[in-house]
Amino acid sequence: MIRKYILLLPILLATACLEESTTALDEKAFTKVYDNDQFDASYFPIDMRQTADGGFLMLGGRRLESTNFTGIYILKADRFGNFVKELEVDESYVNPIAQLIPSGNDFKFFCMDPLTLQAHIATVDGNAEGVSMAPLDLLLTYPAAAAPDGTNFLLLSYDDLAKQSVISLMSSAGSVSQSKGYSIGAGDAVEEPIINHFLRTGQQFPFQVGRIPGGLYFFNGFYNYTFSLAFTNLTQDDPNGVVQGQQDDGGFSAIVPLSASTFAASTFNFGDNTLIPNTTLNTSGITSTVDLVGNNLPELESNATVKIIRASLNGKNVLVYGSNTRSKQIGLYFYDEATGEFLDSEYVGYSNPFEIAAIVQTTEGDLAVSGTTYVAGRLPRFCLIKIPKSSLKGI
Repeated sequence: MIRKYILLLPILLATACLEESTTALDEKAFTKVYDNDQFDASYFPIDMRQTADGGFLMLGGRRLESTNFTGIYILKADRFGNFVKELEVDESYVNPIAQLIPSGNDFKFFCMDPLTLQAHIATVDGNAEGVSMAPLDLLLTYPAAAAPDGTNFLLLSYDDLAKQSVISLMSSAGSVSQSKGYSIGAGDAVEEPIINHFLRTGQQFPFQVGRIPGGLYFFNGFYNYTFSLAFTNLTQDDPNGVVQGQQDDGGFSAIVPLSASTFAASTFNFGDNTLIPNTTLNTSGITSTVDLVGNNLPELESNATVKIIRASLNGKNVLVYGSNTRSKQIGLYFYDEATGEFLDSEYVGYSNPFEIAAIVQTTEGDLAVSGTTYVAGRLPRFCLIKIPKSSLKGI
């Protein structure tokens, strides 16, 4: 067990610095950094969920000496952000991916065997007391993204033999009921950026999978030589519709369906970033991300990571975008869900560089952001920031 030291930093909001003075305020607003004394260790969060006790469970990766793949690291914090427990999962399992999916009193996520590359479904309890692993009943390799679909799960994976992006529907126990693969295109040059993503030696692509409510499934991944958003019913040999990116230099960085054809999205294109809070996409034809109109944000870092959630703040349904700025802070951007109107922005992070991993709205209606910060500017560590809804005056 690694001994933990928790550094408490002031949380910077756009208009004021909130100082912790009472237990109630401590619970509403804080910034926590989870440091340790292993200076050659590297930790980065991938996803986060609030647990039944009001605390937070964070899934992440850790650097391993025995393999180029990423190890699995899980951290539990209480409702005040105080460190409770950590789990360094055995090196027999690697490559944890988002999402961390609630399942009864537990949480599920996907990972893989570093030797066979077979995808496994992992189960961890809300107190991070232990993790159990089970292989899927169908050979699926290189898991890339996951999401819930009612009581079932969706998994996007990569088949390195058939050179296909594969989308699969399965039970919460890992029993696969449907699976369909789509060609990435022929040639090693097409596959190279995908493998480099999994080895974390190249660009980290925003792989994503999901379903339009009651409608088509979709995946954000490689298809026909290009990083694209593809819509499918899981039965046809070709996707029902495709929104093409720019080979591996452009595409969607995040996508959230709002209705049958309306989406909240963001795109990257040769380093530029565009937030598109309300757009209609053609799910049955071939279109391109370069034709979409949105809000270009030069303040974001090149090809920035973007996270989007739907939230209710001060009686208004809003879209919360989170991303990384060139000033090494995490920027939060708020839009009216119905109209796409910009409402407000907040910037969090102080002293050290901060990078976003996940945003959740807590049961109390506040916002919690997990991410990576760099202690002393060079040691990657988990961080957790909580922002009270009462501070978001512009919404």
